[in-house]
Amino acid sequence: MINAGVLGSPISHSLSPLLHTTAYRYLGVEGEYHAYEVASGGLADFLLGKGKDLNCLSLTMPLKEEALGVADHVSSISKQIASGNTLHKKDSSWHLTSTDVEGFSFALKAVADFQYDEVLVIGAGATARAVAAACNRSSTTLTVAGRSEKRHNSIRKSAPDATLEFVDWETNLDLDSFDLVVNTTPANAANSFISTVNNPKGVFFEVIYNPWPTDLLERWKSTNAAYVDGLDLLIHQAISQVEIFTGQDIDRPAMAHLLRIEGLKVL
Repeated sequence: MINAGVLGSPISHSLSPLLHTTAYRYLGVEGEYHAYEVASGGLADFLLGKGKDLNCLSLTMPLKEEALGVADHVSSISKQIASGNTLHKKDSSWHLTSTDVEGFSFALKAVADFQYDEVLVIGAGATARAVAAACNRSSTTLTVAGRSEKRHNSIRKSAPDATLEFVDWETNLDLDSFDLVVNTTPANAANSFISTVNNPKGVFFEVIYNPWPTDLLERWKSTNAAYVDGLDLLIHQAISQVEIFTGQDIDRPAMAHLLRIEGLKVL
């Protein structure tokens, strides 16, 4: 039986319990999935205490980096991006991986399946590293707008094949000129970029779903240009987690359609 949950802080807004329980019901799999408030620094104690009977875990901030220190086995993709959102127990050992990279790629492909050569990533944290890894091609120029140079090395390790350009947050960027713009910042932190969206040629990818939608996404939608929202990212990374937890191959388009219907009901 799957005895699972999502861990993080804050966690009350998480849609993961809804998505996972819907998926298990659809697949006819016996499973429990709940949300657990676990603050930074608390993952190891949780696994030894309240979470000792759990066998499948989804991780959100601030635990994605912390998980690297508690897992018995770490996948190559988690090592590459120095982050993991998926823990599952096998033979009494915790195995860590990330479905964020795969989830991003599937969500983007479902909306617009073409090559993105000029990519802008707003933000430089754990999610930005997953995006960088998903865009890691020699033909890609990846521009990263962030507030701290301390995160540049981790981005470079996440996308070793791409051409990387780092710019200050205050840089005057033309969002209309990029093939793909990805906002990885929380809430409406990227509102300063709204005025640069007028006639975009590319696709906008908003990785969060709380608030729903962000002001920047609203501006992009008003131009009738293509976009992907945070619900789609959550859905596709969750589908990949469900495949790991259940050991089943899933009809992704059918499952994504079902989960989006359920997710929109509560947003």
